Amino acid sequence: MISFQQLLFSAAVTAAASAAAGTGPQARNPILPDFHADPSAREWDGRMWIYPSHDLPGSTGWDMVDWHCFSSKDLVHWTDHGIIFSLKDVSWADKWAWAPDCVRRNGRYFFYFPADDQIGVAVADRPEGPFRDALGRPLISRGESGTRVMDPAVFIDDDGGAYLYFGQNEARVVRLKDDMVSFDGPVLPLAVRDFHEGLWMHKRKGVYYLSYCSLRGDGELKNRMEYATSNSPLGPFVHRGLIIDNRSRNVHGSIAPFQGEWVLFYHVQGPSWYERRVCMEKIRFRKDGTIREVRITK
Repeated sequence: MISFQQLLFSAAVTAAASAAAGTGPQARNPILPDFHADPSAREWDGRMWIYPSHDLPGSTGWDMVDWHCFSSKDLVHWTDHGIIFSLKDVSWADKWAWAPDCVRRNGRYFFYFPADDQIGVAVADRPEGPFRDALGRPLISRGESGTRVMDPAVFIDDDGGAYLYFGQNEARVVRLKDDMVSFDGPVLPLAVRDFHEGLWMHKRKGVYYLSYCSLRGDGELKNRMEYATSNSPLGPFVHRGLIIDNRSRNVHGSIAPFQGEWVLFYHVQGPSWYERRVCMEKIRFRKDGTIREVRITK
């Protein structure tokens, strides 16, 4: 098994060789080409998959229209699988292709996407698609839950229970049935301190970690990634502190295991607020399970 330190060393060597030769893949932060943000990361069969939003070059707003996915077997070399889904594939919305998520269940891949302040589900037989709209309508409609219907993130627990998290300024969660496209109960509120958007759930050693973009910071740079913990995917959650401050207008990411290590995927500002770049860092836990603050590196 390759350690995260060996992966970073390999990335540094690759980057140095590429720089010397003036060619070759980019193997340091940012990790992906072009402008992408809000990375949702999943490890399947020894390969890491990232499902980000796709910022348009030269954009002056959140006017994204499609989604790519990327994969890597070493966190150094990334394959761009191209556009896997687009607003053109959606009959019920025509704007705001924002932060998505993707999970695997029963040999199929379920892509949860926000569009026009609603959340839909697309399905495919392969992680790179092609995906098709599974319902032909939103899974959650605009205003249905009393909050912005955006930033879907799905967590599948060890017992098979599946949960969809979403919202802006007010956090929400709903349990999904085994078909992954219908609800198994009501939409529930979550009490999350200083919550803004970008919920993400991961579980480590029996503890549920809910990370999110908070509303604390300075002036326009008011968003930071913080987290809370619980002994249940439904809470109650205890605020634990800061994960990373990307010194940008927003921050949205994911925490996922890869080859026995925990990795944070997040974005930083590119040439503008609306042209962002995806980066990654190692997550370090203290003995009590709390997360050490992450520093941005190159």
